[in-house]
Amino acid sequence: MTDTPGAEKDNRKPRRWLAWARDLALLAVAVVAVQWWQARDLAYGAAPPLVGHMLDGKPFQLEPEQGPYLVHFWAEWCPVCRLEQGSIAAIAADHPVITVATNSGTPTEVAAHLAREGVRFPVLMDETGAIARQWGVSGVPAAFIVGTDGVISHAGVGYSTEYGLRLRLWLAD
Repeated sequence: MTDTPGAEKDNRKPRRWLAWARDLALLAVAVVAVQWWQARDLAYGAAPPLVGHMLDGKPFQLEPEQGPYLVHFWAEWCPVCRLEQGSIAAIAADHPVITVATNSGTPTEVAAHLAREGVRFPVLMDETGAIARQWGVSGVPAAFIVGTDGVISHAGVGYSTEYGLRLRLWLAD
């Protein structure tokens, strides 16, 4: 007899997993589409110049051959940037990293923010957002991996995990 209650239950189970797989696939497509849309204006190919003054006032110019570099754009007022600060500081301890504080106030204000948060990483000042515009950054946080050849191998907007950024640095090496 095939119309037993147990047989009906067994037939529904595979359909439930198919529905979950479909929903998960749709969610993945939506996430990828949003990330692509957010990153559509970011710089790709040869990295634009990264020249300016560091938080301490010293001049800086990106030298890609010393990389690969993580170039990370952030802002003091950005809550997502605050979530990433510890990861960026950890990466900066053993990889070439330059962070760009864009539209975050004066060097004194940025230094006070870093002290309050208890993080240390190299900071290039971008008080007017001019550097961010050159790199196509319209939202923060934004991360770029610049290889030793000066070519951007990854560009993205939004939260990135430490392991994701480390993997991208490793792939660029």
